[in-house]
Amino acid sequence: MSELIVIAFDDEPTGFELRAELVKMQGEYLIEMEDAVVVTRPSEDEIKLHQAVNLTAAGALGGGFWGSLIGLVFLNPLLGAAVGAASGALAGRLTDIGINDDFMRDTARALPPGGSAVFVLLRKMTADKVLDRLAGFHHRGRVLKTSLSREDEDRLRDALSGNGGASPAPGA
Repeated sequence: MSELIVIAFDDEPTGFELRAELVKMQGEYLIEMEDAVVVTRPSEDEIKLHQAVNLTAAGALGGGFWGSLIGLVFLNPLLGAAVGAASGALAGRLTDIGINDDFMRDTARALPPGGSAVFVLLRKMTADKVLDRLAGFHHRGRVLKTSLSREDEDRLRDALSGNGGASPAPGA
């Protein structure tokens, strides 16, 4: 079962730093993420989602390829590529994988202007090592929401607040 964790920061760069650190940990097989999104709130009225994968671009690329291939069959590859790219981009824009975009926008309303939040959907993690790696984020982040058990959530809050007494959580 996947676990959702939302960590908020008062500035934008720290959110991107945390996502980069999580990607490093995934490369070292300490965590397995389904999705990691940085949400920023540049102003009171604006909320931006910074997805790890741009589905619109991926859809346009795939659609362009398949459109060109079909266009070759009908002897008009340029028209096929254009129609394929447009339909692929539209399909990519309408596709929502991982964490629900509307949920992220609603949750991000709790951020101060200029703040950011990292939404992480985890499959599994080596909790004690991950919490140790979060040491660089002491006193900078706060937990907004999680689907963790109360005990594991308290350990995460302790790690982000800089309390050294956090005991390692069993594999979440």
